[in-house]
Amino acid sequence: MTELSDTSVGELPSSGGRWAAGEDPAKRKQILDGARRVFMKLGFDAASMNDVTREAGVSKGTLYVYFASKEELFAAMIESERAAFVASMRTALAEHDDVESGLRDFGTGFIAHMTDEKVITAMRTVLGVRDRMPVLCQRFFNGPENLRTILRDYLTRYVEAGKLAIDDIDLAAAQFLDLSSGSFFKFRLFGSMEHAPPRHEVERVINGAIRVFMAAYGVNREK
Repeated sequence: MTELSDTSVGELPSSGGRWAAGEDPAKRKQILDGARRVFMKLGFDAASMNDVTREAGVSKGTLYVYFASKEELFAAMIESERAAFVASMRTALAEHDDVESGLRDFGTGFIAHMTDEKVITAMRTVLGVRDRMPVLCQRFFNGPENLRTILRDYLTRYVEAGKLAIDDIDLAAAQFLDLSSGSFFKFRLFGSMEHAPPRHEVERVINGAIRVFMAAYGVNREK
């Protein structure tokens, strides 16, 4: 009965047949959502696969069909969170036709995400398992598509349009990330800042970052 309750009609593929074992995206998301709540509450070491089955509302058999170990589940959860945020930032940048407004929204979204309590907790957890799971840390900060790559693509568009003059776009993207972080992330990560920074302070830092960035790479519009 437990296994039957793990599958609903809404999770069937569009063809009308059933998903192959371990391939139902809705079930996978259900497990990852439950795992996220467990890991955020208990941490990686204290959490167990039994905790995840209870929180996600699936059987142990179902859980192991999708994820063979706690390490694999944790890595998938982190990757899912990272990929979702990166995709949202790419979409936000695509909506802008002015370089400065795009940078402003990007910087604001970057700080809001990186100083969020859930993200800080996840970061601390990732750092806590670094020695055992070094690849996870590498993927978390340097996945095939990350904030620097999407910012690099955004800047490339304006270089090609003649609105920015940048010789090393990858370096420029990294510089803007550093400028816009305003040390907020470090302060939050190491407990020097208890809460996310107020909006007016975020705006002050982002506006300053844009002024410095455009002074270095902006093309004089009066020419």
